[in-house]
Amino acid sequence: MAGGKEGIVMRQADMVVIGGGIAGLSHAARLAQHGTVVVLEGESAPGYHASGRSVAFAHFGLGDAIVRALTALSLPDLAAPPAEGHPALAVRHPALHIARADEVAVLDALEEVHRQFGCDNVRITPDEARALLPVLKTGPEHCHAALVDHGSLKLDTDAMLAAHLADLRAHGGTLVTGAQVSAIKRQGSGWQVAAGGETYAAPLVINAAGAWADKVAQMAAVTPIGIEPRRRTVISFAGPDSEDVSPWPFTKTVGKGFYLLPEGRGQLIASSMDQTPSDPCDAASEELDIAIAADRVEQATTLPIRRISHSWAGLRSFAPDELPVIGHAARAPGFVWCAGQGGYGFQTAPALSLIAESAVLGLPFPDDCAEAGLSFAMFSPARLGA
Repeated sequence: MAGGKEGIVMRQADMVVIGGGIAGLSHAARLAQHGTVVVLEGESAPGYHASGRSVAFAHFGLGDAIVRALTALSLPDLAAPPAEGHPALAVRHPALHIARADEVAVLDALEEVHRQFGCDNVRITPDEARALLPVLKTGPEHCHAALVDHGSLKLDTDAMLAAHLADLRAHGGTLVTGAQVSAIKRQGSGWQVAAGGETYAAPLVINAAGAWADKVAQMAAVTPIGIEPRRRTVISFAGPDSEDVSPWPFTKTVGKGFYLLPEGRGQLIASSMDQTPSDPCDAASEELDIAIAADRVEQATTLPIRRISHSWAGLRSFAPDELPVIGHAARAPGFVWCAGQGGYGFQTAPALSLIAESAVLGLPFPDDCAEAGLSFAMFSPARLGA
């Protein structure tokens, strides 16, 4: 600690990371290898908002070519055997992508993506799809064609957050919860961040505040990037009586529709994949969104949803071009964006945190990411005028 002006006591660090979700913790864990890092989380625990409400399933039916490249780069780390005494971050679980008759071209394109990345995938008939998901309706209006990826991963979000937090602490980093940021100002060649009754000083501030990223930037008098939070609702309900649904695949329509995923032996979770624009907030599910999700599942399957066991909502945050924003703000030295990870933060965290480490510290762009056709410019806030 050091004394500031007028006797204010400041906690000194090399880097202050604002946000304790998957973005903030995965980036901080890497940065802590290079200096003292403090992560400020406004809630009582990390991962409270989007990260704690994510149905994290790593697959290639999400995002554009850049997101899919990030996913491919991240899968080996996600699937790696855990360290002794630690839980696995992921388990292999099949992903079934289904298409109506008028969506076959979309499924064809998705099959080509899987082929390009060398996935363990196969095109299957509607009857073969129903053998994997016994409640699936087939036919032109439901499942006319299907693709199954046997290499997809069901991610353990709690384990991933805990692993990054453990790495952060192992390298001397600190997580401070209940530290809602109230002010950020430039001071000399560095920054001062007021949060939770304390003041933190550091040359580098990393904005990983998710839905609040633009608000954090505005506190620092930094040009915002146009982050749009979008609410997504998830429902949980019982599967068929006495049936073990755990082997059922993660099932997703290639167009407008739903996804469905087993959660244990007798429970299922589903979403209509809604994307409702929202202000940054503690998101809650709404009755209409719950009803739409249940209706879409019932229309496409023989499942009767008699009672919703639980429902929740989270905010997925997108930049205007729906790509992550990683890099130094153009006119604010030491202010770094790590935002806009949309709905793919967990499945791209290994690659994105590596890119962020390089961007924050001015290191060369990672070789494997460059070989995949990625570059700093693709993620830089400069593309958004920031």
